[in-house]
Amino acid sequence: MNTPPYRLGRLVRGSGPGLLLAHGATGSVDANYGPLLDGLAERHTVVGPDYPGSGRTPRATEPLDLDRLADSLVAAAVEEGVETFAVLGYSLGGAVAVRAATRHPERVTALVLTASFAHPGPRMRLMFEDWLARLTSPDREDAARWAALHGPGTPYLDGLTADRLDALVTGARTPAPPGAIDQVVLGSAVDVRADLGRLAVPTLVVSTLHDEMVTPHHHRALAAGIPDAEFAELPSGHLPFVEAPDAWLALTRSFLDAHAGAPTG
Repeated sequence: MNTPPYRLGRLVRGSGPGLLLAHGATGSVDANYGPLLDGLAERHTVVGPDYPGSGRTPRATEPLDLDRLADSLVAAAVEEGVETFAVLGYSLGGAVAVRAATRHPERVTALVLTASFAHPGPRMRLMFEDWLARLTSPDREDAARWAALHGPGTPYLDGLTADRLDALVTGARTPAPPGAIDQVVLGSAVDVRADLGRLAVPTLVVSTLHDEMVTPHHHRALAAGIPDAEFAELPSGHLPFVEAPDAWLALTRSFLDAHAGAPTG
């Protein structure tokens, strides 16, 4: 490691083969993986670090660095006695997982990359700029409506009653974690395209079909760059933990059962 790892607070649950979680920008382990944790911990020793400024981890005093963040997640697992592990990455966490696998190939056994991207194209960079403008705006109502409109997929939103839609917007008014801006800035600059061809572990790319933030175009490009990657589709927008948690868990467990040494049954 060229720089000391961030000291990341983390959740540790379960037993069995190791599974490291990499969450998305503005999220946390609990926010992005909460509905999956019981099911994952039934078959794995789950280590879920929070990025600087999210959940259990204080905000960093300098801009986030992808290499250092990837190293820090790996260090968190090793500190918990988990020497080798699969990595489940969501959104920005997919790029973190890819970088962890190329920097620490002796430790990473498999990858599951959900709603993820290797590099934001021009449209996605515009989305990041728009997102940052909302995060830095004092108008919480505008920010909440933007998040409610862009996070879930259209089929999910159009299936909500008026009361549930109001509840969704109300929930989106919750202030973002202290490190949200740092994490979105990192996401807007991520580029792991050169890493993809170097991956030598079983990899599943899960495409969230109705995703308007990280679109299926990015999921397909990610899978195309990874040797022998498997590809699966999930009927969800960018919030599979809200829209399709059971289906997401089933895809993840099935792949890890086959490729990461988890017990079946």
